[in-house]
Amino acid sequence: MKVGLFIPCYVDQFYPKVGIATLQLLEKFGCEVGYPANQTCCGQPMANSGYEHLTHDCNRLFVQNFADFDYIVGPSGSCVLHIKEHLHTEGEGEAKATHIRQRVYELTEFLTDVLKVENLSAHFPYRVGLHQSCHGQRGLHLSQMSELVAPAFSKPEKLLRMVDGIELVQLTRRDECCGFGGTFCVAEEAVSARMGVDRIDDHVKNGTQVLTGGDMSCLMHLEGIIRRRELPIKVMHIAEILTAN
Repeated sequence: MKVGLFIPCYVDQFYPKVGIATLQLLEKFGCEVGYPANQTCCGQPMANSGYEHLTHDCNRLFVQNFADFDYIVGPSGSCVLHIKEHLHTEGEGEAKATHIRQRVYELTEFLTDVLKVENLSAHFPYRVGLHQSCHGQRGLHLSQMSELVAPAFSKPEKLLRMVDGIELVQLTRRDECCGFGGTFCVAEEAVSARMGVDRIDDHVKNGTQVLTGGDMSCLMHLEGIIRRRELPIKVMHIAEILTAN
């Protein structure tokens, strides 16, 4: 299958190793991966700030870059959810946009639901705390919400349990928001920071050595708090753990 690698702009600029780990995972499981070099921001920051009418050029470029792939995969639940729910374009391009919306996947979702991965040759002997981001959990349904009386599941956790040597930390409030919220962390800085501190305190209390998740934006927010408090916790995207050996 031909897979288009969708790398969010902040990953491209600040966390390129996450993009590389994502590529390595997809190729490991037999995907023919293409990376459109002129891809840019998907338009989510503008849309979330009330300026979706200014995202038309972003949408047209995204369709132009990814319309010919069988699947589109990205290491970011929030950006993937934005494309899945908001990608539209004018005229004949709308059919291509529809194809993309139906074939775009967050990385862990693609590994579990499309590739049906059951084994990983990865080794990571650390205590790992999983942050389940809101967009992935409540938008893409990558894991069950604790407020529902329903069977528990977590696609990222399922993959992590395939890693040799790993010990998953059981958090007290495992699906609470970290407070990042994109532009929310700018408009409501104090609330955002307080929410982030609460999440980090949960990881500290339960002995997390490495904090991971599927959204590097949330992890970036939490990493900032960890660094300012000089805590002995490392932050890694889940793709980096799944490729560790």
